[in-house]
Amino acid sequence: MAAAQNTRAKSAAANTISWREAAPAPVVLVSGPEEYLGIRAMDHIRSKVRVATPDVELSRLSAGSYEAGSLAMTVTPSLFGEGKLIEVDGLEAMNDAFLADALSYLSHPEQDVVLVLRHAGGVRGKKLLDAVKSAGWPLIDCQPLKKDADKTAFVVAEFKAGGRRIDGEAVQALVNAVGANLSELAAACNQLIADATTAVDAATVERYYGGRVEATAFKVADAAMAGNGPLALSTLRHALSTGVDPVPLVAALAAKLRTLAKVAGAQGSSASIAKNLGMQPWLVEQAQRDVRRWTPEGLIRSIQVVAEADAQVKGLSRDPVYAVEHAVTVIATSARGR
Repeated sequence: MAAAQNTRAKSAAANTISWREAAPAPVVLVSGPEEYLGIRAMDHIRSKVRVATPDVELSRLSAGSYEAGSLAMTVTPSLFGEGKLIEVDGLEAMNDAFLADALSYLSHPEQDVVLVLRHAGGVRGKKLLDAVKSAGWPLIDCQPLKKDADKTAFVVAEFKAGGRRIDGEAVQALVNAVGANLSELAAACNQLIADATTAVDAATVERYYGGRVEATAFKVADAAMAGNGPLALSTLRHALSTGVDPVPLVAALAAKLRTLAKVAGAQGSSASIAKNLGMQPWLVEQAQRDVRRWTPEGLIRSIQVVAEADAQVKGLSRDPVYAVEHAVTVIATSARGR
């Protein structure tokens, strides 16, 4: 049994492709909870089908409200013989009728039909998902981009696809400013690609998105980490006076310190460290320069005070503003080389 499971796992891995590689096939499974990537993958398939078959007939079904026999009726060849594209969403909520009909269809897929199945995650319909994978049909895995390294890679790929250059600092600034939501990050990339006439730099990103909460939070963190207490505190107080919540401010401080701590304890070249830590090489190089201002004791003290501030701004203190100001002050005074 273990051998069979390993074989299935290897088969699924071999058929897994990136959403950017999405292309028509008799059956395509778009699986995973990241809605934006799922939409992009299905858009890619749809556009490629229409290029190859301009008169394609597009049909959409819902697996949750599916009525028995609907799939068989939809895939039936038309009188005019045009190709068919069938998109089925909501597989995570599929009913028994869809499961039965889909399993039956997989054993004998129709010619000139592209069937795209969208499953947003969960265990419902596992039997069908396993059948798609075992048959060797393409699987597009749409997982959330949680790591900064994944988001920066996404931005770089978007600019490359758009024929526009963006420098490393600008990539990180854009991720800091709008990286919490992938669809917003993609929209920001598209805006900059459309508007910029030269390579996009950090100053350009600042003009467009510097006023966002996330960007402001990282400005505070950057000044504190550089040991510039007056700038860090003035930026912090301005942010708080304009309604910025203390929570993202503390989160930005914590993110900067985590990066510094990881790089401080790593050995090897910036390229090898970046690969091991899942970071961009230029970000590692920046952290290596920054860590020279720090003693181990100062770094530990700053991590502790940010952990305390995190708890305080999330309800353990009646004065979250003081908690953030105290953390910024400790970090700025712990940095050397001012």
